[in-house]
Amino acid sequence: MGQKSVNVEITGETRDYPVGTSFAEIVEPYQKSSEAPVILVTVNGKLKELHKKLKYDSKIEFVTTKDNIGHSTYKRSVCMLLLKAIYDVAGKDDVDHVVIHYSVGSGYYFTMKGSTVLNQRFLDQVKARMHQLAEERIPIEKRSVSTDEAIALFRRHRMYDKEQLFRYRRGSRVNLYRIGNFEDYFYGYMANHTGYLRYFDLKLYDEGFVLELPECGHPDVIPPFAPEEKIFRVQKESQEWVEKLNISCVGDLNNRITKEGIRSILLVQEALQEAKISNIARKICETGNKKFVMIAGPSSSGKTTFSHRLSIQLAAHGRKPHPIAVDNYFVDRDNTPLDEYGEKNYECLEAIDVEQFNKDMLTLLKGERVELPVYNFKTGKREYRGDFLQLGREDVLVIEGIHCLNDKLSYALPTDNKFKIYISALTQLNVDEHNRIPTTDGRLIRRIVRDARTRGISAKETIARWPSVRRGEESNIFPFQEQADVMFNSALVYELACLKLYAEPLLFGIEKTEPEYVEAKRLLKFFDYFVAVPSEDVPHNSILREFVGGSCFDV
Repeated sequence: MGQKSVNVEITGETRDYPVGTSFAEIVEPYQKSSEAPVILVTVNGKLKELHKKLKYDSKIEFVTTKDNIGHSTYKRSVCMLLLKAIYDVAGKDDVDHVVIHYSVGSGYYFTMKGSTVLNQRFLDQVKARMHQLAEERIPIEKRSVSTDEAIALFRRHRMYDKEQLFRYRRGSRVNLYRIGNFEDYFYGYMANHTGYLRYFDLKLYDEGFVLELPECGHPDVIPPFAPEEKIFRVQKESQEWVEKLNISCVGDLNNRITKEGIRSILLVQEALQEAKISNIARKICETGNKKFVMIAGPSSSGKTTFSHRLSIQLAAHGRKPHPIAVDNYFVDRDNTPLDEYGEKNYECLEAIDVEQFNKDMLTLLKGERVELPVYNFKTGKREYRGDFLQLGREDVLVIEGIHCLNDKLSYALPTDNKFKIYISALTQLNVDEHNRIPTTDGRLIRRIVRDARTRGISAKETIARWPSVRRGEESNIFPFQEQADVMFNSALVYELACLKLYAEPLLFGIEKTEPEYVEAKRLLKFFDYFVAVPSEDVPHNSILREFVGGSCFDV
């Protein structure tokens, strides 16, 4: 009997393939004509690595390194290649730890501990070894082991962060990846072989180094190295604080939760944030002439709660704060500009009546009385409801909106009267030393929970809209973040353990047949690492309350 064949639909054509054909074999003839390397596939809507094999009639779609998921796969795979090369060059006994931290520019910041001297010469050797491994097209092999076996393996290899992590894993199996003699655990899919991993660079930076990587839209180009110093310092400070709490990885957090409960961690984190907000208020007051406190940050960074808490601290320092939401200056919905997809673009500056905003703010600065608008989100129109304001000597406007760091929004206001604050949720935790938690994941989870609670928007809808939100941030927020006078990190080390209880049921509501299921499945797998904790001990003024509910502020 001949080998059984199945029908496969690819790019609108149907072809027969023998059962057991690998997806790598299937996509190979298409690689040259693809605009970017095909690094994964979806099979009947399910994401698959290329070493997997064909079993039944399928519709196959390509995932390239230009796609978000493919780009993440590329970056993750290069991180593994980097680790393999470091241990090859330095020797396993001369390297105690290599730790991935957070994004710098288009890449990741790493630190290294051990007897090996970290200098540019060493990095050049590592880089050369990485290129050599890429040229050899070594398979990135995957194997599944029991959780108990994985724990024993990690202990043997002195990967204590991973050993601790998997003590709390409910799943009975763990997937490990191997390049040659180097084996490790990674959260997420990997490339099929090292031949994909050709574009990267290594630069000494601060106390460690940066693995430079391509951006999503240009997978074969390394952009110029342009670290953003202010946000790096905030991230580093946050990292140092969680290390003082002896919590740098999810396993550390789980240990503390199971042995002590969440209360002490929670209270210390909230106290730290309150102290930082108080220091910002003091700094504003010390300048003497700041009338416009401009607060900007990406979606779900906690801008609204932060502005309320800052206002309280300003009042405690003798000022009279007045919150102003730039959203109240939206143009009427019928006049909202359209984006390149023909959808209303609420995140561009042109969606704001900039002229009226500047006119009102200047009038207030002169000490004159102004009636402030309120935007009716139901009717899509600006309304006036008798909300009058006049500024005295001690009054200060606390203005919150995504464009607040862009001087085009406040072009008419004197620079000396503005104080700019950038806020974001910059996740301090790692899954383990080699697997980071992207800041965008933390914000997406916050938004899923808040959208469902306050706006009746499903997790499916929030995930579907997220790429558009991210494009708006890239255009309207991130280019201006370094212009801030101060930066504030709103992430809380314990928050994902709390958000798990709210987010999981919402994610389980996404059907397997829906396009958003792939992302939902990834986030559900991510939550498996966390021991969940209830939110009852979270203070009512916490930024987390903006998302889970129960805030003492009108958020």
